[in-house]
Amino acid sequence: MKPSLAKGTRDFTAQEVSRRKYIINILQNNFELFGFQPLETPSFENLSTLTGKYGEEGDRLIFKILNSGEYTSKVNQEDWDHKNHQKLTSQISDKALRYDLTVPFARFVAMNHGKLTFPFKRFQIQPVWRADRPQKGRYREFYQCDADVVGSESLLQEVDLVQLYLKSFADLKVPVTIHMNNRKILSGLAEYAGITDKLIEFTVALDKLDKIGKEGVVNELLEREIAQESIDKLDFLFSQSDDALENLLQLKEKFAGNEIGLKGVEELEFVLTQSLNLGVNMQSLVFNITLARGLDYYTGAIFEVKADEVAMGSIGGGGRYDNLTEVFGVKNIPGIGISFGLDRIYLVMEELNLFPEEASSKVEYLIANFGADGTTEALKLMMKLRANGISAELYPENAKINKQFTYAEKKGIKNLVFLGEEEIKNNTVTFKNLEAGEQKTVSLEEFLGQ
Repeated sequence: MKPSLAKGTRDFTAQEVSRRKYIINILQNNFELFGFQPLETPSFENLSTLTGKYGEEGDRLIFKILNSGEYTSKVNQEDWDHKNHQKLTSQISDKALRYDLTVPFARFVAMNHGKLTFPFKRFQIQPVWRADRPQKGRYREFYQCDADVVGSESLLQEVDLVQLYLKSFADLKVPVTIHMNNRKILSGLAEYAGITDKLIEFTVALDKLDKIGKEGVVNELLEREIAQESIDKLDFLFSQSDDALENLLQLKEKFAGNEIGLKGVEELEFVLTQSLNLGVNMQSLVFNITLARGLDYYTGAIFEVKADEVAMGSIGGGGRYDNLTEVFGVKNIPGIGISFGLDRIYLVMEELNLFPEEASSKVEYLIANFGADGTTEALKLMMKLRANGISAELYPENAKINKQFTYAEKKGIKNLVFLGEEEIKNNTVTFKNLEAGEQKTVSLEEFLGQ
């Protein structure tokens, strides 16, 4: 059988693993710098933990795990005959691969809230799975890198997370713009247009603006039985100015007497103003009134990060989710979190050629193999190099030197070391830098002291 990969998955070469590790190390260092502690949760959760948290579309993209053994033994025959997949799912599957890191985190907080010190700040870097249609920058298995704070309603958390985004991407040298909105503003817009009962349908359609354009959004709103009169009232959404504060002022006028809408404007205005007071370039922050992020659990601020110089979907996103732990029976634990899209960040950095040379995993020295007589000394030298934290390997066979050269070049090994009879006798080492083409003979002590 010809080997193949499951759609939406990838193998990672040594270079790719090293470059991913480079990104992860920078993110992890910043998470810790901002006071976040590490957490890991299982790859799969109870299906009931995940369903109902991501909206209708999200639920469809959850990878369900078939029950062990005769998974059809408890199936209702009528449901089976009528192919009622909604009822059948719960009968043949009670577990699923995690869809994101936020809901498992909320489950963890609900189970351990009596032991945690609030506000509780955690970061988590683990893979997640979504039964999505694979495309550039979108995979079925991918890593998320999350930072969340629970147990605080302070808007200073939003300000701090903006700083975390900006510092992390600055360290990665990726120019970005942070798009911001507030779910309360979206609720206010629904109230303003008289479609409060259609809030979810409204936000799901609006969230697709980048993909399907204004006409596509309008058509979807009509399909979801939202009246043309209401859509006309919302037409101003599609012609916003570049001045975030000016757009907020316009909203204040439209939201006169609209309590939830005005609350959203006030919250977003605070975050923008404080960020500007900290010296953030206004060009780095955008008030995107059409940003909805189609996840049902957001209740306040929502963020989306986009790379400035590469045509790519969002490379980060998040928001406030004050009610998430309530579904697990624990009330009054507000939360906010952001996520970094490792795979898309990788693609952006690759396209912009931003990976430094040290982000590639390469062996520093290959010790040439000249046969049995010098093997022991070569092994001793290799051990001393490794003890000094220098990567080294010994070519395993006594092959022709050209073959050993070719091996070193193909693997990108920087230096080829010769430890022949003369070198062993004189306590010296000869090595050739394969990039520069320079060859030197130095004392063993000088070589190890480099």
